Amino acid sequence: MRSGRKMGTAEAPSTELMEEYAGGSPEGVGVPRFGWRICLAHQFREQRKPFEASDVSMSHMIDHLGLGIRYLKWWYRKTRIEKKTPFIDTFNSIPLRQIYGAPLGGFGGGSITRGWRGEFCRWQLNPGMYTYDTVIENQDTSLPVGVFIWEIENQNEEDLEVVLMFTLRNGTGTKDDLKGGHWNEPFHFNKEEEHISGVLLHHAAPVNNYTMAISARHKQGLVISHQTEFNPNGMGQEIWKDLLQDGKLDSLPGKGKQTDKGQVIAAAIATTCIVPARKQNVVEFCLAWDMPKIHFGSREKEHARWYTRFFGTSGDAAPALSHYSLTHYKQWEQKIDDWQHPILENGQLPDWYKSALFNELYFISDGGTIWLQVTGDLNITNGLTDRRDQLPPLPKVMKDYGRFAYLEGQEYRMYNTYDVHFYASFALIMLWPKLELSLQYDIAAAVLKEDNTQRIHLMNGRLAKVNTSNVVPHDIGDPDDEPWERVNAYLIHDTADWKDLNLKFILQVYRDYYLTDDLTFLKDMWSICQAVMDSELKFDTDGDGLIENSGYADQTYDGWAVTGPSAYCGGLWLASVCIMCKMAEILKEEEEYKKYRDILEKGKEAFERILWNGKYYNYDSSKKCYANSVMSDQCAGQWFVRACGLGEGEYEVFPKAHVLSALKTIFDLNVMSFANGTMGAVNGMRPNGTIDTSSVQSDEVWIGVVYGLAATMIQEGLVNEGFKTAEGAYRTVWEQLGMAFQTPEAYCKKNIYRSLAYMRPLSIWSMQLALDKMHG
Repeated sequence: MRSGRKMGTAEAPSTELMEEYAGGSPEGVGVPRFGWRICLAHQFREQRKPFEASDVSMSHMIDHLGLGIRYLKWWYRKTRIEKKTPFIDTFNSIPLRQIYGAPLGGFGGGSITRGWRGEFCRWQLNPGMYTYDTVIENQDTSLPVGVFIWEIENQNEEDLEVVLMFTLRNGTGTKDDLKGGHWNEPFHFNKEEEHISGVLLHHAAPVNNYTMAISARHKQGLVISHQTEFNPNGMGQEIWKDLLQDGKLDSLPGKGKQTDKGQVIAAAIATTCIVPARKQNVVEFCLAWDMPKIHFGSREKEHARWYTRFFGTSGDAAPALSHYSLTHYKQWEQKIDDWQHPILENGQLPDWYKSALFNELYFISDGGTIWLQVTGDLNITNGLTDRRDQLPPLPKVMKDYGRFAYLEGQEYRMYNTYDVHFYASFALIMLWPKLELSLQYDIAAAVLKEDNTQRIHLMNGRLAKVNTSNVVPHDIGDPDDEPWERVNAYLIHDTADWKDLNLKFILQVYRDYYLTDDLTFLKDMWSICQAVMDSELKFDTDGDGLIENSGYADQTYDGWAVTGPSAYCGGLWLASVCIMCKMAEILKEEEEYKKYRDILEKGKEAFERILWNGKYYNYDSSKKCYANSVMSDQCAGQWFVRACGLGEGEYEVFPKAHVLSALKTIFDLNVMSFANGTMGAVNGMRPNGTIDTSSVQSDEVWIGVVYGLAATMIQEGLVNEGFKTAEGAYRTVWEQLGMAFQTPEAYCKKNIYRSLAYMRPLSIWSMQLALDKMHG
């Protein structure tokens, strides 16, 4: 490490969660040293409730009265007349359940989350649509699979016969389970002398039929038996009585019959083995699900999930998926160990950071994720023939790696929300770069499209088109509609007038090129970057090289109004102009280089003159009471400039001394003067050390912003400050509030959280990028 400094503290990540219950083996038998650990008896002391209308102050309620009325009307029409689920449902927020563990399943094939006590409790099989039912009967126990390895140790002096049983109920605990037509059957699958046996559970769903499979792997001395169907209601006496008779399950041969309306069934497999005295044995189970073809809510198009490229679309892949998983999981584990080893064994990294870095990746799988095969081309022309040559019809990366999308959050149901992906994208580009590039081509294609359908936007009540060409969309659609075909499910603001979306596209395009060295990608994106920057230029209304905000919440902080030149959007603008210069230099576009170099020089002068107050950059240039608030995210432009390997010499955007002063001020006020430095950085703080309560978002902590801020501090050499800042957010979410594997968008100092299971905290990977750069 630079200067040999230690980074943060190095105590165990969940010491307080374990020590109260520690017995003879406080670390836990076979439990990895690092990671989030919790005792099964733990109870979280602090209980919080989701943000609701009743939590809005009277002054804010008056300011947003029109929004409230328009939202209520829209919500009623959507839920009661159209019988659809709102993309944001403020009347039915997900309550905090402090129970979740890691999700099962790869990317885009659906996910099933287990609680940390073992229950199956969060289901996302239909794309982007979640149910939160804990199916009690299921607690005995890129691919849509989960593998369960039981290591059985016999400490007795005599051999023992051990039976393990895996039960699963048909369905996901919803009313659709009772519609009838479900049926089960046993199966055996043998390939390359590896044999598995289990039961297939077929589901006759209203849309998107699927099959689940429970299975076990044969080995010498292991007996596998099954029960094709049993009644899971009550205490399960039927299945236990069968098992206790002889240690095996007895079932009628052949397929089971279809369920009647109102009937529920379950299946079970049991493994019987001998564990010799003072020795061990291992039993391997698998849960797989096969929903190969899916429709989104509109049911207009049929899509094939990505895994079907290898396992087919016929709906009979569950046995093969199970077999492949049980025979390859050891290779997967080794590759994961190899990937994580350098970070986990780095003694200068605090343990909590190692837990946060890898565990926050849960959202890549469990963010309503969809990964599809691409058929045909991107349909980018949309009748505009002059756009045909601006992007390849089907980019190679999409042909080879498919189409990828994940939700803004499990409660904010929009795919690839771009102002938030700006933060989260570090995880994709650093770990799965081809998926990030594929996503970028989809965004670029959406920039070239236009949807002139008029709709009322809820904030101001005005009509505006759904999607404007040459402007980056807010999102690529709602899973309850038809994503990619109809973008911008978000209708609170008209985001064509937002100031940050275009800029975030510019910054991410170059960042992605910088980290992949993919010149074809950069060339393909260049004309799109020119188009969106030309659109952005209109926001520089006085020609001083600096854009102005429009007096409302016209950026990712969509509840925090901003007027005139501002630290956040102004900083992103200057960073983007700098990036345009760099891209023009690489592509030998001399006229464009000169154009943006001139803008950059003017804009830098204006930015410093208007917003720098001697210690930090003012929130905005308005005459409002909050104009000189300290915004924790004011250095977002510098964050990306540094992440792109720029920020010095010809490509310096913000004076080094000013950046350091601003970051130190943020640390002193937004971090250390907020909850004594134990809860991360509050979004807004007044210069006198009191929280900015001027908006419904200024007094929140946004976990993803905190991690990005921490990365910015590390980039500028404030390593200890960066880790102290991030640690507060991690410990608050994962240890204090019981929000493991459901990290929210925001929480306040007391009582309130908002939007569980959110995309933005994936920005923690920008901290790792900053650390990697420190090592050269």
